[in-house]
Amino acid sequence: MKEKIILIIIVLLASSANITAQNNVSNEGKKTTSTTERNKTVLNKDSIFRAHLVNDEYQVWMDIDFYHNNITVPRQEIFGEVPGYFGAKRDTRKWIVSDASIKGKKAILTIINDYGSEDLKAELKYNSDGTYTLTRLEGSTMKIVVNNKWVKIPKDLTFYCK
Repeated sequence: MKEKIILIIIVLLASSANITAQNNVSNEGKKTTSTTERNKTVLNKDSIFRAHLVNDEYQVWMDIDFYHNNITVPRQEIFGEVPGYFGAKRDTRKWIVSDASIKGKKAILTIINDYGSEDLKAELKYNSDGTYTLTRLEGSTMKIVVNNKWVKIPKDLTFYCK
């Protein structure tokens, strides 16, 4: 009798975990859609730091919203909502913007890797031509993996809004 009860509890826990995982997967798709819709808005002086930024040379991007700090890093929801993150097409690791303070057309950022072992201070500047420049001020050099080798991201990196 005890074995049957234990077996039933295990089956219920397993099915509950399966349902939770399925909900997380379906919600992840919804978050991607809402991010895409949010980024289609026209930039004005109050929304220059709410965008999806892209650099084609290094195949990297940044999703940011420094006004509401409500970006969730895909597959790393444990960090909760953050001001933004830096991702790469060829690497699953993320660099997370843990803090952002806006000063005019510049934002000062604290960025950490997803392990928490490296961090840096950076400045994201909105340029007059509509591009953005990310400049590492101090701390670790950002790196991504390409073909099983580390590639260092330069001190200054230019993005455009997509």
